[in-house]
Amino acid sequence: MTDILNDIDAQETSEWLDALATILEDEGTERAQFIIKKITEQARIEGVKLPTDINTSYINTIPLAKQPAYPGDFDIERRIRSIIRWNAIMIVMRASKKDLDLGGHMASYQSAAAFYEVCFNHFFRAANETDGGDLVYYQGHISPGIYARAFLEGRLTAEQLDNFRQEVDGKGLPSYPHPKLLPEFWQFPTVSMGLGPIASIYQARFLKYLDGRGLKPTSNQRVYAFLGDGEMDEPESRGSLSFAAREKLDNLCFLINCNLQRLDGPVMGNGSIIQELEGLFNGAGWNVVKVIWGGNWDSLLAQDASGRLLQLMEETVDGDYQNFKSKDGAYVREHFFGKYPETAALVATWTDQEIFALQRGGHDSSKVYAAFKNAVDTKGKPTVILAKTVKGYGMGAAAEGKNIAHGVKKMNESHIQSLRDRLGLQDLLSDEKAATLPYLTLEEGSEEYKYLHGHREALLGYTPKRSTKFSGTLAVPALEKFAPLLQEQKREISTTMAYVRILNLLLKDKNIGKNIVPIIADEGRTFGMEGLFRQVGIYNPDGQEYTPEDRGVVSYYKETKSGQVLQEGINELGSMSSWVAAATSYSTNDLPMIPFYIYYSMFGFQRIGDMAWMAGDQQARGFLVGATAGRTTLNGEGLQHEDGHSHIQANTIPNCISYDPTFVYELAVIIQDGIERMYGEKQENVFYYLTVMNENYAMPAMPEGAEAGIRKGIYKLESHAGSNKVQLLSSGTIMNEVRRAAVILSEEYNVASDVFSVTSFNELTREGQDIERNNMLNPEAEQKVAYITQVLGDEPTIAATDYMKNYAEQVRAFIPSDSYKVLGTDGFGRSDSRENLRRHFEVNAGYVVVAALAELAKRGDIERSVVTQAIAKFAIDVNKTNPLFA
Repeated sequence: MTDILNDIDAQETSEWLDALATILEDEGTERAQFIIKKITEQARIEGVKLPTDINTSYINTIPLAKQPAYPGDFDIERRIRSIIRWNAIMIVMRASKKDLDLGGHMASYQSAAAFYEVCFNHFFRAANETDGGDLVYYQGHISPGIYARAFLEGRLTAEQLDNFRQEVDGKGLPSYPHPKLLPEFWQFPTVSMGLGPIASIYQARFLKYLDGRGLKPTSNQRVYAFLGDGEMDEPESRGSLSFAAREKLDNLCFLINCNLQRLDGPVMGNGSIIQELEGLFNGAGWNVVKVIWGGNWDSLLAQDASGRLLQLMEETVDGDYQNFKSKDGAYVREHFFGKYPETAALVATWTDQEIFALQRGGHDSSKVYAAFKNAVDTKGKPTVILAKTVKGYGMGAAAEGKNIAHGVKKMNESHIQSLRDRLGLQDLLSDEKAATLPYLTLEEGSEEYKYLHGHREALLGYTPKRSTKFSGTLAVPALEKFAPLLQEQKREISTTMAYVRILNLLLKDKNIGKNIVPIIADEGRTFGMEGLFRQVGIYNPDGQEYTPEDRGVVSYYKETKSGQVLQEGINELGSMSSWVAAATSYSTNDLPMIPFYIYYSMFGFQRIGDMAWMAGDQQARGFLVGATAGRTTLNGEGLQHEDGHSHIQANTIPNCISYDPTFVYELAVIIQDGIERMYGEKQENVFYYLTVMNENYAMPAMPEGAEAGIRKGIYKLESHAGSNKVQLLSSGTIMNEVRRAAVILSEEYNVASDVFSVTSFNELTREGQDIERNNMLNPEAEQKVAYITQVLGDEPTIAATDYMKNYAEQVRAFIPSDSYKVLGTDGFGRSDSRENLRRHFEVNAGYVVVAALAELAKRGDIERSVVTQAIAKFAIDVNKTNPLFA
């Protein structure tokens, strides 16, 4: 934009610009776009090389002439904002004085205060009877500011503020937005960084989905995500930007706080993060609004006849901008304006104080308001506001513009007094009072008090606020609904096929069918779910504007505005984001939705584990289904393509309930019980992880009375005759190997066995550990016994699964027998037949037989030679490398 300095015919340039202005004024933007398009097309034909830059000048997107009038009272809002900013710092300061190494962040909110206050006063709508209100993803490190406002509103107490980051004994406040730890306040957890952006995109799309299906009107709701410029380094922050534009998410607004700093130093010291982000979002199809300069720059820009100021703004890199704000007005005069005579002349009559008082746009309420108003008025595309600020704004020598700002947790007395003066709070805080680090309040009936509460009343209430339960009831189907699946199946099927049958039954249920949300990451046909395409349709906000290739078949690819399936493409992170949005709809929309997201298990927890932990923090409810699970079920390679560990990872999430069912009836019992727990009378804040297989085998009828054991994690499946009894434990497809081993032990070695189906080693472990804790803390009370201990006898016990040995090892402490052997699939996966893989990982029937005989030999029940003979019989190579190291 500095080419004007080299313009060889300024008069001709002016005539072209005047012509464009006339078209805009007389015929509007559409006509102007048409003319420019035609000129561009002709230029291409003539071989003119066109500029490809998608950046605009380094100035505010909304010029002063088009800036709407501010609807609020600047003075009152500044007073309230100053008190909130003071209290936000006091929260961290008072906590740090306890010498508990509590930590906390002060600088981030100081740079962002204007954003939030403009929104609290003029934009953020609270939930009401007709809709769920606006949904806000607060930047993680600014929580003290949100607490400070809630305190001023009377929603939090001074005692709670004083317990910032002290949650163990209750009445504390989490340092980051956290629904689990402050369940009636925060809606979304936004740390780890990078998850807020992608989660908010799919949350906005889910609102459109609900509206498109006619389940709830959501057109008035907006989703706001407040992000950091450093946070935008995360791939998750950038990965779904084009998706948001493609889905026309005009209910979504990002505000990126461009204070130019990461935790350690500049985000882009040698360049401009605002210009980079503008190019990124413009290219992705977003409406981009830059808020770079505050109102007191307007007169300077208007006087910039030479274009030198604009040139200077554009060529100054972020590292220098940060440095300027860590110095003073004299430094800025010399090193910024003093670079060119023309710019030096612009401020020749200004004092150093006036120069230093030049605001960045993110601190100017009128500029920020204009940007948010633009976002609300923009239709057909999401909006990003790039707001330039100063980290630690107002904190002076303690932190303002300094690399150390993020970690500053203490201020000395002179810094506190300087802060007070910058905030204009001298009338409330003498030097002596300021030194005591007090919280400030508003006098009831004062103008500030009435303004604060009046604006929230106009916006329908206070926020953030979270619902912990949905109103009304959901008619959960009884187990009898799944009666056909509790019987012996007429042909061999897989548990994946069983899952699809269960899903179809639920979709057809007159009570909860509409609440089911099937989610697929482009594997519907793989899992035999293509029938859903025609049955309930795939959601697309534009419907289907083409004729699908397979339109002539029954299960053609049908997209529709009212579609029920969320088909997310090859995108596990996006799919999981959709799942979280649906799984928390009971809270955000007072509308319980039951999401079922099925995916290859190896692309689940290991690939998007942080999002799964976020689901736990956000108190999600729903079903994750890991298909073709286990290290010998799918013929892949390495650790990335054969899952032997997802259940171990699932167990790291306290409210994730995980099962590895073997039979159709087990899956039916587990899913029915899960719906009851999550959406029935109790409304438990848990979610389920289920593993299913694509291996077909015989499915027997459910043994009488097995339901309770299936839910708890273990039940006896069958018994085999003989002497020298053993107990065999298994789950998933390896159960078939164990059942074959039981027959061999009985018929060829006269060894009796009880075969137990262990639907969840994880749940058995948790229950056993909880009982151990209870017994330790209640030594004189009657000692409880773990369920698995009650079920099993003291005979030698063998456990074999398709997962790492640690999965079954967890229950060792609760096994009655002192003889417990675990077989598992530790090591790298590889491609081969299932038969060969189970031999390689030593979990086939032959290894189960040898393991059982070896345990009996240890006890002296049989001769060791019997084990040697069995090793030879099953052609086991005793010299082969341990699969862990192979």
